[in-house]
Amino acid sequence: MGRLAQTDGLTEIQRDILATVRDFVDKEIIPVATELEHKDEYPTAIVEGMKQLGLFGLTIPEEYGGLGESLLTYALVVEEIARGWMSVSGIVNTHFIVAHMINAHGTQEQKDHFLPRMAAGEIRGAFSMSEPGLGSDVSAISTKGVKDGDFYVLNGQKMWLTNGGTSTLVAVLCKTDEGGSTPYKNMTTFLIEKEAGFGPNPKVPGLTVPGKIEKMGYKGVDTTELVLQDVRVPADRVLGGVPGRGFYQMMDGVEVGRVNVAARGCGVARRAFELGISYAQQRSTFGKKIAEHQAIQFKLAEMATKVEAAHQMMVMAARKKDGGERNDLEAGMAKYLASEYCKEVVEDAFRIHGGYGFSKEYEIERLYREAPMLLIGEGTAEIQKMIVGRRLLEEYRIAE
Repeated sequence: MGRLAQTDGLTEIQRDILATVRDFVDKEIIPVATELEHKDEYPTAIVEGMKQLGLFGLTIPEEYGGLGESLLTYALVVEEIARGWMSVSGIVNTHFIVAHMINAHGTQEQKDHFLPRMAAGEIRGAFSMSEPGLGSDVSAISTKGVKDGDFYVLNGQKMWLTNGGTSTLVAVLCKTDEGGSTPYKNMTTFLIEKEAGFGPNPKVPGLTVPGKIEKMGYKGVDTTELVLQDVRVPADRVLGGVPGRGFYQMMDGVEVGRVNVAARGCGVARRAFELGISYAQQRSTFGKKIAEHQAIQFKLAEMATKVEAAHQMMVMAARKKDGGERNDLEAGMAKYLASEYCKEVVEDAFRIHGGYGFSKEYEIERLYREAPMLLIGEGTAEIQKMIVGRRLLEEYRIAE
């Protein structure tokens, strides 16, 4: 293990967890990742291994059967997993966001009902906010929930659900129009239990997961739509028990998710650097290894600096959140920096590989197709810059 992306101040437990995950990634993920990715095959054996390691309950409190670890521990675990195969980190990411939302905002009954089974990996979560015409404008949400006695009736179409087919619990954001003074106070999060699979859901009449969306990269993990036609959800499955809080609950989840995406960018960039510096010491041109050419050394130096900078920014954002501080500034910076640097490091590693980087026999080809997803996941670079810019103006506002 090289000196890049080290984290100071970790406990012995955190170091043991990371060592276990790193060993799992090296032995169980990296050797099969490219083959599974090319087949677009769900990594069932890898997921079972993660369940046995307790990773689905990593941040769930011990009272509910989890490990009760911090966001920092989780982010560092995600970094290691993404280093092996980014799609696998996506399988745990949405699960973690939903578990975090239930733990932070759910009623006691909801916590008791969901969290123990989520910790064991028996229930796996998906997160549903986006819609086909929504983009980054959450206020334009059109999926609607209408109160009907002790139920809500949901109608609409959601988009870009990671784990939409394989999940058995979906947190769905809907417009409820129950008297809020702004659009953001008229949104509610519903917890919908369903069966895994595609097509009409036998457990939830009116709920359909049409099928997997074909993607350029980020394969293996299923990305889907979600169609709701007169889906009846009990009122006690409103997250927190009170309607109108959904936007703020979702934004809390997204804020945590941005740290996660930053961690994924760090992991993919680190793997690209490892592949690039290894290949540079094997490939010869003009009578010497290409690593001895100054142009390649400059490129490796730039790549390593970006890997290190992104990692430290991600760690800072996670520690802010763990400390109970507002971290939207740091999370936005971390997500923006890590995703942009990831793209650049992957491209440089691709260039180092030359023509072989274009071959599916080489791992860098897969990373080259995976990196672009990080540029848009959990908010584009432009959204992150808006968040950061507004927060900076708050912090540095001059007296009038």
